[in-house]
Amino acid sequence: MPMALISRPRAPLWLGRLSRRLFARHGACTETMARPRRFTVELPDCSLTHFVLEDAAGHRDARLVELLGPPGRSYALCVPLAPGEGCGPRVQAARVHQRLLQQLRRGPLQRCQLNKLLGYGPGDQAGEAQHGFLLRDPCDHPDTRRDLLQLLGSCQEAARPQLAEFQADSQGLLWQHLWELQGDRPVQVECACVLPAQEPHLHPLLPDLLNSAVFQDRDAARAVLEECTSFIPEARSVLDLVDQCPKEIQKGKFQVIAIEGLDATGKTTLTQSVSESLKAVLLQSPPPCISQWRKIFDDEPTIIRRAFYSLGNYLVASEIAKESANFPVIVDRYWHSTATYAIATEVSGGLQYLPPAHHPVYQWPGDLLKPDLVLLLTVNSEERMRRLQGRGLEKTKEEAELEANNVFRQKVEMTYQRMENPSCHLVDASPSRETVLQTVLQLVQTTGR
Repeated sequence: MPMALISRPRAPLWLGRLSRRLFARHGACTETMARPRRFTVELPDCSLTHFVLEDAAGHRDARLVELLGPPGRSYALCVPLAPGEGCGPRVQAARVHQRLLQQLRRGPLQRCQLNKLLGYGPGDQAGEAQHGFLLRDPCDHPDTRRDLLQLLGSCQEAARPQLAEFQADSQGLLWQHLWELQGDRPVQVECACVLPAQEPHLHPLLPDLLNSAVFQDRDAARAVLEECTSFIPEARSVLDLVDQCPKEIQKGKFQVIAIEGLDATGKTTLTQSVSESLKAVLLQSPPPCISQWRKIFDDEPTIIRRAFYSLGNYLVASEIAKESANFPVIVDRYWHSTATYAIATEVSGGLQYLPPAHHPVYQWPGDLLKPDLVLLLTVNSEERMRRLQGRGLEKTKEEAELEANNVFRQKVEMTYQRMENPSCHLVDASPSRETVLQTVLQLVQTTGR
């Protein structure tokens, strides 16, 4: 049965009065929506465009009209956070966002062009960011709004996403009409003017990045997986293993070297060669005790996936503490890898939008055992692609994106290089294996003095 829509006025002169009447009628929404909401959209060239919603009519902005106005029609979906303390609302919102993305990429809504959308508040407080999508229907298909509202109707969570529709009036001003499902009934709850917004000094996601993608202590990552035990049974198994590890651990007298690098930089081969040369114990993150569940967590949203990998680092740290009492230890990937991919994935846009150097997100967690040396293997992109073509291994989503997306690869490399306390020592892995091995052994010897 088609949804009955509450009709909206068409005349542009009514829009300002309509917005005020809607706010008065739907007082329950006023507290959360009275403040102007700001948004940023990632464009195909990896630049970000910012806009803000205001009650009063503003001025025509040609760039926004081109982005959101005719020809065609644009829509926005944002996933709000449900009320509540702790990480539960963030986990729920992330799962809703992922489910919406999967549904938007199949079925009739594939006709829409899809871009990342982030809603944020005027301040820099954590908890203000809302992830979503900007959809552009180039043909303005008559069924698109209906299909999107039906998609919202399938969301059973307490905090349902809202659908915004953009329309330009006869004077060229751009307006956003906000739809909300009240029960099964779509109701327009706001009409606001869309105006350009000044780009903030830092990416608006940064206040929410810590402990939603980059975890700065074991308890924060543990709390996320605790929220997942009802729908991911393996999460309980991971937590049981983590809880068996003592929180207070110390490194032994022997060296601990972490080796990082993009895939096809020779990292696996080098870690084996270095461990043999030093008669060292070779460890891997995530460790074998949980790597059997890696694919399960790789299919989950970022907050869950990164919590899994973060806890894997703490499991490895417990092994490092034991083994380094008697032998040198080589670790194939550690915390830098976990944090780097989280930052490069979650911060939209190009290199210029990454957190600046010395930002807290680049700092090593205070409760995680530190290595004595972190080596970052690098090769130029052409050499790396040549090596990848000969591997024939199954790729993770991030490995596939590294191959297909040059900007993402650059963001990963830059993020690695901004890590601090400890920072990464760059090693050119382009020469022969023996040459690279000797370079690394010399670095290890120098550090161990």
